[in-house]
Amino acid sequence: METNIISFINQGVGWLKLNRPQALNALSAEMVESLYATLDIWRADPKVSLICISGEGTKGLCAGGDMRFFYDHRNTNVVECAQRFFTTEYRMDLMIHQYPKPILVYMDGIVMGGGVGLSAGASERIVTEKTKWAMPEMDIGFFPDVGASYFLNQMPGHVGRYLALTGETIQAPDVIYGGAANRYMKSTLWEEFINEIQKKNWSLHNTRKQICELLDSFCSHQGEESPLSVLQAKIDKHFAYETVEEIVTSLGMAADLGDDWACKTKSIIQSKSPTSLKVTLSQLQKGKNQSLTSCLNMELALSMNFMQNHDFYEGVRSVLVDKDRNPHWRPNSLAEVSKEDVESYFHHNINVSNTLL
Repeated sequence: METNIISFINQGVGWLKLNRPQALNALSAEMVESLYATLDIWRADPKVSLICISGEGTKGLCAGGDMRFFYDHRNTNVVECAQRFFTTEYRMDLMIHQYPKPILVYMDGIVMGGGVGLSAGASERIVTEKTKWAMPEMDIGFFPDVGASYFLNQMPGHVGRYLALTGETIQAPDVIYGGAANRYMKSTLWEEFINEIQKKNWSLHNTRKQICELLDSFCSHQGEESPLSVLQAKIDKHFAYETVEEIVTSLGMAADLGDDWACKTKSIIQSKSPTSLKVTLSQLQKGKNQSLTSCLNMELALSMNFMQNHDFYEGVRSVLVDKDRNPHWRPNSLAEVSKEDVESYFHHNINVSNTLL
């Protein structure tokens, strides 16, 4: 019987392959539960020295969580389903960050949302010339989760805010510049690299040194300059403000002076859900000095509250269901979203477990 997660151990290596290519390897509750359970077992298994995670098919590692599922269950047991999914997913992401053995993630093709969560905490994160990385939750009236409150704040300057509020898709040079990956490999070398891994008999005591040496022989410096590094000064200027309104005003002033990037960026932000924008900026501000565990606990409250938010279902409808890309946000202006509205998303208003741990 075909499974959406392929897992096996060979020569000291635990292989985990997301096997749902028809859905761009989007994560279902069953998939995250399988990943979490397998990683938990392998953590203490002496037969496993190294973990390798990749996506089946030709499109990418993972397009994120299966958000269409929540839309389809919005009038039945959505809270129960969401609690099961997000709690397990965030625990899995936390486990990867804290894992005692090296984890290698092959970030070829699409790496978005939940796919970023899978890779962010890995010790070796490989991008290729085909990598398309994003936290695109703004498009569906949600917020950047899977630990984004923590790892987006680790990026240079205000790059994390920019990527969160715009949902911009970036490629290998920017992913490495932002610290979301640490290796670049041409995709044509991946099969040969796998063959070399399988030739070795990996042992616990020397794994990190061995995998670094092997990666050094296959990986190279990405030759292109990071576009984000070129934009860093502009990003820091406009996204330093503490309200979305001020960010939009700053971009608008630059646009009026002929800055095409500022004009485009302002337009992108103004197309997003006002509620999502304000909650997300507050989320990043709150997460700045918090631990990863605290950030994930905060995101669990946000996730569950967004399950009762009109804009989330409207966003999923416009992007994943009807695909008209014409969402009708409620409210549809920043001025209509009060501080009290924003703050309410950070409290456990739904009767669910308050913490992950």
